[in-house]
Amino acid sequence: MAVLLGLGVLAAAIWLGVLLHPARPWDFQPVGDDTEPPAAPAVWPSVCILTPARNESESLPQTLPTLLRQDYPGDFSVVVIDDRSWDGTAEVARAVAQGCGVEHRLAVISGAPLPAGWVGKVWALEQGAAECGVRSVECGTATRTPLAVQGGKPKYLLLTDADIRHAPHSLRRLVAESEKRGLALNSRMARLRCISGPERLLIPPFVFFFNLLYPMRRVNNPQSAIAGAAGGCVLIQTAALERAGGFAGIKDRIIDDVSLARLIKRIDAPIQLALSRSEVESQRVYDSIRAIWAMVRRTAFTELRYSWIRLFGTLVGMAVMFVVPPLWALGGLCVALVRVFAGPPAGLWPFVLASTLGFSAWAIMATVYRPAVRFFRLPSHWCWTLPVAGVLYECMTLDSALRYATGRRIGWRDQ
Repeated sequence: MAVLLGLGVLAAAIWLGVLLHPARPWDFQPVGDDTEPPAAPAVWPSVCILTPARNESESLPQTLPTLLRQDYPGDFSVVVIDDRSWDGTAEVARAVAQGCGVEHRLAVISGAPLPAGWVGKVWALEQGAAECGVRSVECGTATRTPLAVQGGKPKYLLLTDADIRHAPHSLRRLVAESEKRGLALNSRMARLRCISGPERLLIPPFVFFFNLLYPMRRVNNPQSAIAGAAGGCVLIQTAALERAGGFAGIKDRIIDDVSLARLIKRIDAPIQLALSRSEVESQRVYDSIRAIWAMVRRTAFTELRYSWIRLFGTLVGMAVMFVVPPLWALGGLCVALVRVFAGPPAGLWPFVLASTLGFSAWAIMATVYRPAVRFFRLPSHWCWTLPVAGVLYECMTLDSALRYATGRRIGWRDQ
């Protein structure tokens, strides 16, 4: 019984530690949309928008017009990198640009075969950057005329996914922030779709867990070694990218966004990461647990650096955090009630104490999870569902490791 009570104390202590964390990673701040945009710079710099696309013919009609019609005052262009799609992605992109009347603003390039040592999305970004006159050191010097500016390379690259919808002023705000604060990398975590039942159960925890791993206040602190970014929307200075060695520096990284942020922060360049409430939104539909499972398992074991020791620690830790509180709360209560009504309540108090510890840990968990629930505009009772989501994410992590061990890995967009 002492061991069980000890686990209850440990679970409550862990969640209390999350609540009292000095960076407050649970409060879903900062939100980039909630502040007034900075004043316009004296000169709006040029931007080249890179959109890797693999079999995105359904997404592009909804998202590409939002990029082509940005109200950005400076010179900008959009490059769609068709990564060997078989669904007519390139043709759809060109048709969208023609329908918007801005064919001159779009370039569609066909992705080359994947070189050894590169992962798909990073290789697509490398090719898109080369189209804008920017190439990694190991890939040589670009010889083409830069697409975005007639006189030279663009000052910024905006890296965004094909399923991301941008508000008309999204690019303007990102550039104004970067110019005012001297940011080498400025990222927004796109607001994920949260409509279906599986999305309501698993999407808020996904962002919650990301914030716990990469507290945004720490990411934005130049004195902190923690770096993070969200690959759906990353504005990066061309000069900083080249100084860091270009995309070749992360060519083999499956978690490319966080790796890119680390690459940039390593050269002592300032970075920023914030949530987006409405200006940057993902249109990707996850209408089943299976779809979300496939998304998570692609990188879960990678996040643990393929370490079986870290995997064991993670699984044990998640079990203590998500299984112990509700099990101790409800199980202890049930046993205590049975003992009360079945006869003399001998040995009652250990089960009452276990139930109290379980409910306490669960209540703190619900408290720190509440900002996530409110951010996604869900009813308050969803605060109490985090244990279910936590167990599912634990299973996804284990599945990711098992797939790695058996060689059944999945790549970019191969879900």
